[in-house]
Amino acid sequence: MRIALISDIHANLPALEACLAAAQKQDADRLALLGDFVGYGPDPEAVVARVGPLVAAGAIAVLGNHDMAVLKPSRDMNPVAAEAIAWTRGQLSKDAKSFLAGLPFEVRSGDLLFVHADASDPAAWHYVTDAEAARASLSGCNAQVTFCGHVHVPALYCLSAAGKMTSHAPVQDVAIPLPAQRKWLAVIGSAGQPRDGNPAASFAVYDTDTRSLTYCRAPYDVDSVAQRMRGLGLPDSLAGRLLRGR
Repeated sequence: MRIALISDIHANLPALEACLAAAQKQDADRLALLGDFVGYGPDPEAVVARVGPLVAAGAIAVLGNHDMAVLKPSRDMNPVAAEAIAWTRGQLSKDAKSFLAGLPFEVRSGDLLFVHADASDPAAWHYVTDAEAARASLSGCNAQVTFCGHVHVPALYCLSAAGKMTSHAPVQDVAIPLPAQRKWLAVIGSAGQPRDGNPAASFAVYDTDTRSLTYCRAPYDVDSVAQRMRGLGLPDSLAGRLLRGR
């Protein structure tokens, strides 16, 4: 099976559609959507409406912190993110909010774990930004491979049987073997608001037969999305970040 992993869509429908189209070309058999469907972007209702039928058809989906913030205001967000969430809350239908409220914090499938943030405490929304944070996440769960988002920068971490922790900077379109003798944590990056300097939507494909992971990018019309964000009155800095990929 080939699983397409998409995270942090952030109400960016064109980015989501670009990832879905690219995943289809790569013969993905299943989708895993790792949270933050809303927040920041201009298409919260449309994204949830697009994702709902995918989940009904068998896609994995988990809750993200921005999804939670729409349902329950958070004091942990910076002012720009909070402003975008307040706007988003007013755009979402009752059905869309109900869909988000029904999402789990994590999903386990065999030796794979799908979660939005740190797997050791998914509801705390800790960021996995370095090897020590990855160690804490991997030590707090018994999955062979953990897939998460939340950070918006693709990364891969490995914990050996001897307890040695290593990190890898993934190269686009290069399949990375994930041997079963080790534990792995893959940070997928963001489809809808990347922060690694590349504005193209980020996603990945995991092949369960070869136990290999490939990080991918899907270009789309970033300029038009940024223009719509500004036209809707969303914070200008969010449109700028989208254009820069940072």
